[in-house]
Amino acid sequence: MSDYRIEEDTLGAVKIPVDALWGAQTERSRNNFSTGAKMPLEIIKALLQIKKAAAIANKDAKAIDAKKADLIVAAVEKLLVLDDTKLRKDFPLVVYQTGSGTQTNMNVNEVVAHVAQTIDSKIEILPNDDVNHGQSSNDIFPTAMNITAAMAVDKLEESTKHLIDELKRKQIKYWKVVKIGRTHLQDATPLTFGQEVSGWVSMLEHDLSYLQELNKTLAELAMGGTAVGTGLNAAPHFADKIAEQMSQVYDYEFTADTNKFYGLAAHSGLNVVHGAIKTLASDLMKIANDVRFLGSGPRSGYGELNIPANEPGSSIMPGKVNPTQAEAITMAAARVMGNDVTISIAASQGNFEMNVYKPVLINAFLESAELLTGTMYGFADKMIAGLTVNEDRMKELVDRSLMTVTALSPHIGYHESAEIAQQALRAGTTLKVAAIKSGLLTEQQFDKWVVPIDMTNIEEK
Repeated sequence: MSDYRIEEDTLGAVKIPVDALWGAQTERSRNNFSTGAKMPLEIIKALLQIKKAAAIANKDAKAIDAKKADLIVAAVEKLLVLDDTKLRKDFPLVVYQTGSGTQTNMNVNEVVAHVAQTIDSKIEILPNDDVNHGQSSNDIFPTAMNITAAMAVDKLEESTKHLIDELKRKQIKYWKVVKIGRTHLQDATPLTFGQEVSGWVSMLEHDLSYLQELNKTLAELAMGGTAVGTGLNAAPHFADKIAEQMSQVYDYEFTADTNKFYGLAAHSGLNVVHGAIKTLASDLMKIANDVRFLGSGPRSGYGELNIPANEPGSSIMPGKVNPTQAEAITMAAARVMGNDVTISIAASQGNFEMNVYKPVLINAFLESAELLTGTMYGFADKMIAGLTVNEDRMKELVDRSLMTVTALSPHIGYHESAEIAQQALRAGTTLKVAAIKSGLLTEQQFDKWVVPIDMTNIEEK
């Protein structure tokens, strides 16, 4: 028994593995392009949902036979219930293929057609004429791109909210714990750890608002533009009906009321939304760096924070604990920043009526969203949740700081205060000793004026 079968496309005969559900065009792509990651299954699932919606829309418009439409729907539903491992088996193509995603679109068309034949072999279902009816890869693939991107951003927003909630708990718990501030990596005036965390919270709240506002642009679907944006061969109201069904499936308000020439030729929405993802990545890197540096030590670093011990930190140094969750999220942030360059370049490319960097663009976008979604949950649950402060260390550093001298400026002047700070540094004494020695104020005045908690202007929470 042969281990392959023969199918034909417009270029001729092709040998295909006998148990494969795909057809000739998929097999050509599988042999022509073998490098890189597989096309994300999120894209495959979105394409399947679109094929189902298209079949229903075509049936309603009497553009294809009702029995064929019902059979396409049944085939899609049979595929959508498969787990990812089984689904991947018949969608083997890689990201680095044609820039329009045509081969992946045809992969879906061919698999749906073959599954339909296993359900009812008496009704012939053709990949192009039936499953792809009223569609082009040029409009269906970017439609799937926007749908999957919008869903990925929804998950990212939830992860961001979760980290915000975890940080807010620390903000409240440590609202009155005074620590020394730092600017330019040098000592500055005091603040509370709760105030410092409130800054991190606000960064993420701003990032979340950017994502929520910009994500709306991904609701615009290119569906209905077909080959170059004119809508050639698509039935009336075809795109609107698909948008309605996609809105129901994904619980998201999609629309087909958009310029189709834009939808095929540009991916500005993906570009601008990923810019917000990159901004989130930048802020996460800053927050994670602050946490791991404030927790450095435990005896030869800042030592102001105690980080949870999740796993042994060294294969040679017993008892070592490392800020691994911070390292994971900052590596993810670095990858997102790289992806943003890829997306910016990809969004600028293409020729005339179509951008031809679609697969790499959506792959980079989805990777960024997935990386930050996952690492934020890990950072929140496995680092921030278990984070505690070393109040004794914080007090020690506040007491040793010379920048609390700022509280003296209104009373004895900036120049004289600077002289006291510099004298304390030179002599290796505390600020209080140097201040009293200067003769410019008494011990009682120093104790009255230099009160670290008062210097924070803290408000009750």
